[in-house]
Amino acid sequence: MNKRMMWMLVITAVVFGGLFGMKWFGNKMMNQYFDNMTMPPAAVSSAKAQSLNWRSTISGVGTVVASQGTRISSESGGLVAKVHFESGAQVKRGDLLVTLSAGSEQADLARLQSQATLAKSELSRLQRLYKLEAISKSELDRAETDFRATQSAADGQRAKLAQKQIRAPFSGQLGIRQVDVGQYLQAGETMVTLQQLDPVYVDFTLPEKDVLLVDVGQSVKVTLDGQNDRVFEGVVSAIEPQVDVQTRNFKVRANVANADRSLRPGQFARAEIALPAVRKVVAVPLTSVSYNPYGNSVYVIVKAPKKAGAEGEEATAEQSEDELVVRRRFIKTGEARGDMVEVTEGVNAGDEVATSGLLKLQNDAKVIINNTVMPPSSTNPTPAES
Repeated sequence: MNKRMMWMLVITAVVFGGLFGMKWFGNKMMNQYFDNMTMPPAAVSSAKAQSLNWRSTISGVGTVVASQGTRISSESGGLVAKVHFESGAQVKRGDLLVTLSAGSEQADLARLQSQATLAKSELSRLQRLYKLEAISKSELDRAETDFRATQSAADGQRAKLAQKQIRAPFSGQLGIRQVDVGQYLQAGETMVTLQQLDPVYVDFTLPEKDVLLVDVGQSVKVTLDGQNDRVFEGVVSAIEPQVDVQTRNFKVRANVANADRSLRPGQFARAEIALPAVRKVVAVPLTSVSYNPYGNSVYVIVKAPKKAGAEGEEATAEQSEDELVVRRRFIKTGEARGDMVEVTEGVNAGDEVATSGLLKLQNDAKVIINNTVMPPSSTNPTPAES
């Protein structure tokens, strides 16, 4: 019984050992096959790192502001008698916009003018009598005072009457009418907005580190989100002398010509000031850079190293001399302009980098260059290139 039991255990161990051995051998051969399997080359597009001359610039964001803008209102209340404008009309300084009812004011002016006329006649009569020494100097002084008082009252009434006619304080474009005939207006109530649109101002902010780089008269390029295909030219007209203690930014105002009125007050704008200094940079397309938390990198395309024989012999004949591989390099990036980004460390001018298909690449992976379709690589792209 003991021998039989022993043989059964031996046979069982041999069977299970054989099964596990076959499984281990199969896994080993499979791993060896996949490890030695040649991956097909990945198709990528490429571009060479360029040496460019970039003019130093500083940029900020801001708002378009009318060179002159106001809400038209009346100094005194009254009933609207007539509206002399249409919404959106162009007006000149002094144009009559709204007339308020002024019947009682005109009657008061007529009364005061009559009193002034009577006081003037009385003054003239007393002046003649004073020359004849028929009256005292005090009577003449009293008559002069009465005349000046009635004249001042008439002038004051004329000013009140003028307030019933609202005129444009400057030339510009009117907004949407907010008043109708027969409506009663309170003093200070808005009737319409008026904006002078040529030129306009662009107010933008810059960090305090740039405060010594900006000066009045420098050229400014302005772009808007809704008009990416246009660049508006302007000049720095004013610089806020105080830095905001909350944001540590300072405000700059640019004067921008706007003859076609494409710029409207309130629009979001980007402003760029070109500085005199020009610097030499190495730049690559933005699409060639892999941005990662642990560092940015590019895949540089190089010729594959020659494979040596088993005993250090020359390269095997099967390897093509044009075979290419990629090498991953970590880089440091700088300023970005359009579709290009500056590389401050890690890439030299003339190095060829992969610009597409980065997700299927790894270090020493074989590649084939196909530049039939190239990603954009302009420092000043337009919507058609995007």
